[in-house]
Amino acid sequence: MPRTTGALRRLAARAGAGLLALAAAMTPATAGTVPPRAGAAPLPGAPGAPADGTPLPLARHFDNRGVSEDAHPQYADFDGSGASLSAGALAAAGWTPGRTVALDGAELTWPRPTPSGDDNVRANGQSVRVEGRGEALVLLVAGTRGDATGTGTVHYRDGGHAPFELTAPDWRRGPLGAKAVALPHLNKPSGRVAERALLYAVSVPLRTGRPVSSVTLPRDPAGADLHVFALSVRPGATGWTGTWSAAPGTYAWVGPWTDRTLRLVTRTTAGGPRVRLRFENAFAREPVRIGAVSVARRRAGAQTLGRPVPVTFGGRTGTEVPAGARAVSDPVDLAVPAGDDLLVSFHLPGTVRALPLHREAAHTSYLGGPGNRTRETGGGAYPTTLRSWPLLTGVDVAGGEGSLVVVGDSITDASSRTRDTDRRWTDLLAARLHRQHRTPRYGVLNQAISANRILTDRYPGDGESAESSGVSVLNRLDRDVLAQTSPRALLVFQGVNDLRWGATAEEVLDGLRRVTERARTHGLRTVVATLAPCGGEKRCTPEVDARRQTVNAALRARPGHVDAVLDADRVLRDPERPERLLPRYDSGDHLHPGDAGLVALTDAVDLRTLGP
Repeated sequence: MPRTTGALRRLAARAGAGLLALAAAMTPATAGTVPPRAGAAPLPGAPGAPADGTPLPLARHFDNRGVSEDAHPQYADFDGSGASLSAGALAAAGWTPGRTVALDGAELTWPRPTPSGDDNVRANGQSVRVEGRGEALVLLVAGTRGDATGTGTVHYRDGGHAPFELTAPDWRRGPLGAKAVALPHLNKPSGRVAERALLYAVSVPLRTGRPVSSVTLPRDPAGADLHVFALSVRPGATGWTGTWSAAPGTYAWVGPWTDRTLRLVTRTTAGGPRVRLRFENAFAREPVRIGAVSVARRRAGAQTLGRPVPVTFGGRTGTEVPAGARAVSDPVDLAVPAGDDLLVSFHLPGTVRALPLHREAAHTSYLGGPGNRTRETGGGAYPTTLRSWPLLTGVDVAGGEGSLVVVGDSITDASSRTRDTDRRWTDLLAARLHRQHRTPRYGVLNQAISANRILTDRYPGDGESAESSGVSVLNRLDRDVLAQTSPRALLVFQGVNDLRWGATAEEVLDGLRRVTERARTHGLRTVVATLAPCGGEKRCTPEVDARRQTVNAALRARPGHVDAVLDADRVLRDPERPERLLPRYDSGDHLHPGDAGLVALTDAVDLRTLGP
């Protein structure tokens, strides 16, 4: 039936509206379901293919139906085999037609089907009207019949243009760690299939300050279809600086919590007169409802300094964050200095069994309830302590000079030894930046995750898990670096875990190259640290140390994709036994520097390498 109906629709497009109505009448229709269409490319003269190449909104180019109702899966064919995305699974994730989903700093609208039922375009050189100026163009995509790669072009209002290469991972076999959302099942004409369906957000750098006029989508890649559902410009965070962040490392079981309020402790690295908050429902399959939010300076423990300031989202007291998406609050007037503790309180009115979280919090936080306790000033309403940061991923302040993003592993992340001391080396670096005036006084965003790697995922990227070591830097780069607030520089101190678990020096160097090259295309300065010695730790064998020395030698040669090198190895090693940490810098496990080592590492950062 789908093929017959699709043929009738193509015939109707040629013959006129009368035959189109007849073709539609021959197909059984149900509420909310449009009869199928063949999915062929637009016919000459059709609305999706203007003869003069005039840019049109993306929906005018839709030529494929990728979403089907579960009761009528035969009415869509996303990949040419009859398989399609489930409308029910999308709705369960909070992705409903016409809804704005914030991904990687851009607001993308999940499409409403056209009258013929189409909801995406197979990229083949279409000219799409796009407006705005900003840091990047973000596209919601998926490949069918394999990963789809092609070259497109961004066109600017001043007549300039720039090519870009875009890869859409396969919707059934792409990397889980890089996906925007995973659906638990897909549809086939025979019914539901218990197999993941994946959608991806990918970003294309834009020239700063230049308004975009249109985008030419990539030409049809050989052997695969590159499907585009939505696209939008990620605006620059003009007037805002990231002052605190935490990278989600897992989607973990909690509670379950019903009608509870969390009060999380964060520490500013830059000050400003106003504050806004960022929540991220990363790795989730269902939306999370936030009933109320407040922010306050901290007096002690869970006690606030003054009354908490209520926080809104588009003027509303709460918000729902779809699976995989982000919510950014409205600004609130709260003057905060650098180096100050903030209490961010948010009420979860429903029952929550799992949340994205950063496992190793640098501060002890608090759990209150039952009920909305966001306006409480005292600590009595929060009797339970937390040692993780769930759901909250960022705090921004108005003004400032932008942010330095630091990506790393457990040497940079918090630990039981540094919790509640503000002695992570990034805390010390933020204090150094704040005390001087020769280089930009950036906010410092610690995006490290303990046991994290550059190349491979520890947490698989989907589903509830006790593994909290995150997805690879390559898979989290868009979310955890490029989409942070006003990033100006990136410092990467990572790679030893890859070596300790079998990666070659060449693989680590290639991973670092891919990370830094991508960051530089987005306008960030890049600083890479050499790998610190770890001799004496059980996995840091002489073979691993030889590979570490190869990596460090290559980095000291200052490869072209790096702006500066922080020689952590030279600072921390024992001159008598260079494969080991200097004893006074060793925390005792031979892998992590102790307090004196963190101070030495911080002092070794040449602040001039971070600025323009």
